[in-house]
Amino acid sequence: MKSGIVVALETSGPVASVAVARDGAVMERRFLTERGRHARGLLPALEAILSAREIERREIGGVVVGAGPGSFTGVRVGAAAAKGLVHALGVPLYAVSSLAGAAMAEKAIPEGGWPGGGGGAAHAGVADGVRLVAFDARGDRLFAAAYRVGDGPLETLSPPAFRRVPELLEDRGLSGMPLCGDGALRHAAIFEASSRTVLPAPAGHPSADGLLQVIFRSLAPDPVRDPGGWAPDYLRATGAEQGLPG
Repeated sequence: MKSGIVVALETSGPVASVAVARDGAVMERRFLTERGRHARGLLPALEAILSAREIERREIGGVVVGAGPGSFTGVRVGAAAAKGLVHALGVPLYAVSSLAGAAMAEKAIPEGGWPGGGGGAAHAGVADGVRLVAFDARGDRLFAAAYRVGDGPLETLSPPAFRRVPELLEDRGLSGMPLCGDGALRHAAIFEASSRTVLPAPAGHPSADGLLQVIFRSLAPDPVRDPGGWAPDYLRATGAEQGLPG
């Protein structure tokens, strides 16, 4: 999977991103920071990278997409774009949990590479080890998962789940783990009052770079068997189904 050109799309969070890698190394990335415009800007951002790097679409050998959870609208945008690409190009689709990709953020994003700064060596002290990634799901609700990050494949310690802040604090299996992600930052005061460490961005924030790191570190990543029938992992009833905005 490390050979050739691979494209990654991540749209589950407030900041969407596109990255293009060649032979296991990211060549270029673009961030979309204007919320609500992911659908409009995602593919143009990809085309801009391909054009700048003089890469033709026929050279793309695979597409990696953030499989959620996250914003229903955002996740759906990325899924539709990824499925359209693999259908048009006849290449494999790789779906990676957006929480897993977010766990790799500090490893994947170069220093100063995150919008507003951060990434890489700026977070070298927290780049390895255990972390609990928490995405904001409104109110006291979170999408959360725990991982161990090292030099090899990402290790899942607690799989993605829909949780509430009090429940997360009471879970002894997650006790002491540093938290990261926009959900952790939103409830930082509560977590820090319980003597929990909350890491700054980009730690725990979904990114195309993070998705690529998960795939490149996997010993034998499995492509989606039926890309046309594949659906993201929303983890719960979507906001649209609940009458909430996406």
